[in-house]
Amino acid sequence: MVLNIEQDYLRFRQIVRGKIKQDLKKYISQGELIGKKGKDFVSIPIPQIEMPNFRFGRRNMGGVGQGEGEPGTPLAPGDVDEDGSGPAGNSPGSHILEVDLTMDELAEILAEELELPRIQPKGSAQLKTERDRYSQVSKVGPESLRHFKRTYKEALKRQITAGTYDPLNPYIVPIHEDKRYLSWKTKQRPESNALILYMMDVSGSMGDEQKEIVRIESFWIDTWIQTNYNGVVTRYIIHDAVAQEVDSETFFHTRESGGTVISSAYDLCHKIIEEEYPQELWNIYVFHFSDGDNWSGGDTDRCINLLKTNLLPKVNLFGYGQVESTYGSGQFIREIENNITDEDNLVTSRIENKEDIYQSIKDFLGKGK
Repeated sequence: MVLNIEQDYLRFRQIVRGKIKQDLKKYISQGELIGKKGKDFVSIPIPQIEMPNFRFGRRNMGGVGQGEGEPGTPLAPGDVDEDGSGPAGNSPGSHILEVDLTMDELAEILAEELELPRIQPKGSAQLKTERDRYSQVSKVGPESLRHFKRTYKEALKRQITAGTYDPLNPYIVPIHEDKRYLSWKTKQRPESNALILYMMDVSGSMGDEQKEIVRIESFWIDTWIQTNYNGVVTRYIIHDAVAQEVDSETFFHTRESGGTVISSAYDLCHKIIEEEYPQELWNIYVFHFSDGDNWSGGDTDRCINLLKTNLLPKVNLFGYGQVESTYGSGQFIREIENNITDEDNLVTSRIENKEDIYQSIKDFLGKGK
């Protein structure tokens, strides 16, 4: 039985969910969800919605609500100066409501709004995990796992066979031989694991604004991919003239410096995949973010070759996101689009500002790879 208060709460949750979905583009572009991510929850400020509650007013306290007002009359009880200032008060103020959503709920809203197809994993027939399920009955086991129904049936059969069962007095007394216990059976289940590998240019032309765009977009990409797989590994590569693997904290907070040699990141990416993540067992997603400025055309040609021969044949999806920068030339994305035209698992996206994150996520994830 659902109580009225539970119905009201569920209805309120649906209103909140609808409001989040309606304003999802704003939340994505402003990054309001980032920084509140705990173990399982993300808090989303919804300033337009107030929790229903009772408020008790003050009678005969004056103010505009009690009759005609004069210039300078305060709108509520309290000592307020004409310029709006006044002494510190002791009354509670209005606060922004924060609504908790699980990561699965958040991913579902994202998928509905962006019309994202479910990802079709590959390699699940090759990678198996073992799980114990209590699907059998045994004659031995701990009392905590005694199967009452089966024990009763065994005792009933024994008494009927022995002729001691009286239908007029159906008194069943199990003995030791009647007892049955739940027992487990180990089953192998196909699993689909995924690797998400992020690469980011941290050269002198990539500033804090560009890195913030990468941070927001990678959060949403993670949210969607992790709901499609049982096991997800995330790794990070930064590069300027050389590339190195780092943790997530370093990835998002490294100060920019140096020149740009993009092939160094692609070489390291290929090395990690080749040595640790065989393509027949892993679903691999690679995302590279840069301002499109590479040190020479020769290195760009090398990057094109690395993509064609080493990376694209091994990954489910390679996404290149070009973040607009005052100092970047923006040439790299044009070179990719002009030289690689027949690879379905290559997606490019131009991200001029935070408003473009919404469409960029749809570009990357919209194929369901």
